[in-house]
Amino acid sequence: MDIKVYKMPTEIIMGRGASEKVGEKVKELNVKKAFIVTDKGVVNAGLLNGIIESLKKENIEYVLFDEVESDPGIDMIERATEIAKKSGCEITIGVGGGSSMDSAKAVAAMVTNEGKIFDYIGIGKIKRPALPIIAIPTTAGTGSEATYWSVLTDKKTKFKTGVGSWYLMPTVAIVDPLLTKSLPPKVTAITGMDALTHALESYVCKATQPISEALALHSMKLIARSLRKAVANGDDLDAREDMIMASTIAALAFNVTRLGLAHALASPLGAHFNIPHGLANAIVLPHVMEFNVMAVPEKFTEIAVIFEENITGLSRMEAGMKAVEAIKKLMRDIGIVEGLKDFGVKEEDLKPIAEEAYTSGNVAVNPRKSTVDDLIKILRKAMDGLK
Repeated sequence: MDIKVYKMPTEIIMGRGASEKVGEKVKELNVKKAFIVTDKGVVNAGLLNGIIESLKKENIEYVLFDEVESDPGIDMIERATEIAKKSGCEITIGVGGGSSMDSAKAVAAMVTNEGKIFDYIGIGKIKRPALPIIAIPTTAGTGSEATYWSVLTDKKTKFKTGVGSWYLMPTVAIVDPLLTKSLPPKVTAITGMDALTHALESYVCKATQPISEALALHSMKLIARSLRKAVANGDDLDAREDMIMASTIAALAFNVTRLGLAHALASPLGAHFNIPHGLANAIVLPHVMEFNVMAVPEKFTEIAVIFEENITGLSRMEAGMKAVEAIKKLMRDIGIVEGLKDFGVKEEDLKPIAEEAYTSGNVAVNPRKSTVDDLIKILRKAMDGLK
């Protein structure tokens, strides 16, 4: 085996009610003023109440920024950074989905670094340590609480990209399933498919390693056990707990491996056609899997087994293809049947999407080598969905 490195500097606190420990963690970090980064949906749902009470209990001052938008843009990050600087905040707390946590990371970095966040596109370009970051997810999908990525969008050019740095790793991640209890079934389904895509693509990609593989496998087992249950009954706290843990664990896997073609394609689909990230992943995932099976059939066979497919008497390729069937069944059961056509994608759009996707670093680690034409074929298969 080649030399591999697994790194995880984030402290993870998990369990029902864990979010009410945030004040204690801020106090431990010896800071007195926090910058809370979230969106109005989180505020209106009352998900901040316990967090704010926890801060007040420890006499921690805070400034609330609730203007996070889906696919956070450069202008919003600049506005939030200016407020954080002027108010003298010493820590950022991201509460919400990936957009809020990614925004909190970006603000933490830009308080201590010069220029604009897009000056740091790529990996390892941020020069100075960011402010401490606490990440508290309210969805079970993105895993941003356990990654060194902040995914952002230039709203003018509709270019979606990532800034990656170990300085963006949350100091503390607080994983509380109670914060996901009010998620509607469709959001539960979409974010769950995002977590599944993270785990699956990390598991089969070329950069996989023993620790990431173990994490990815366990994440997929939790999802196979509980995603249907969480969609069917949001009050099932055991299922909610499985799903938020699956999301965090999948992030622990892909943070050191990157992903594959589904994520490469999801970025331009989200930026240009406003398809939610998890849904974009889900729409293309079965077709990416079908393309990849021949590269690592033994791994796809393992996935088929996790999702309780019968592979008795099948060849490795046949058994591997059962994984594709399993994911399609899951998607139909949880109500994800949309295709790209439903979001206005046309045949003439496929080549530009594929060309933009091909610039992603995720293409290089995909288990099967691909061309732009291969990506066009995958997109074409995803046009009609699973109807």
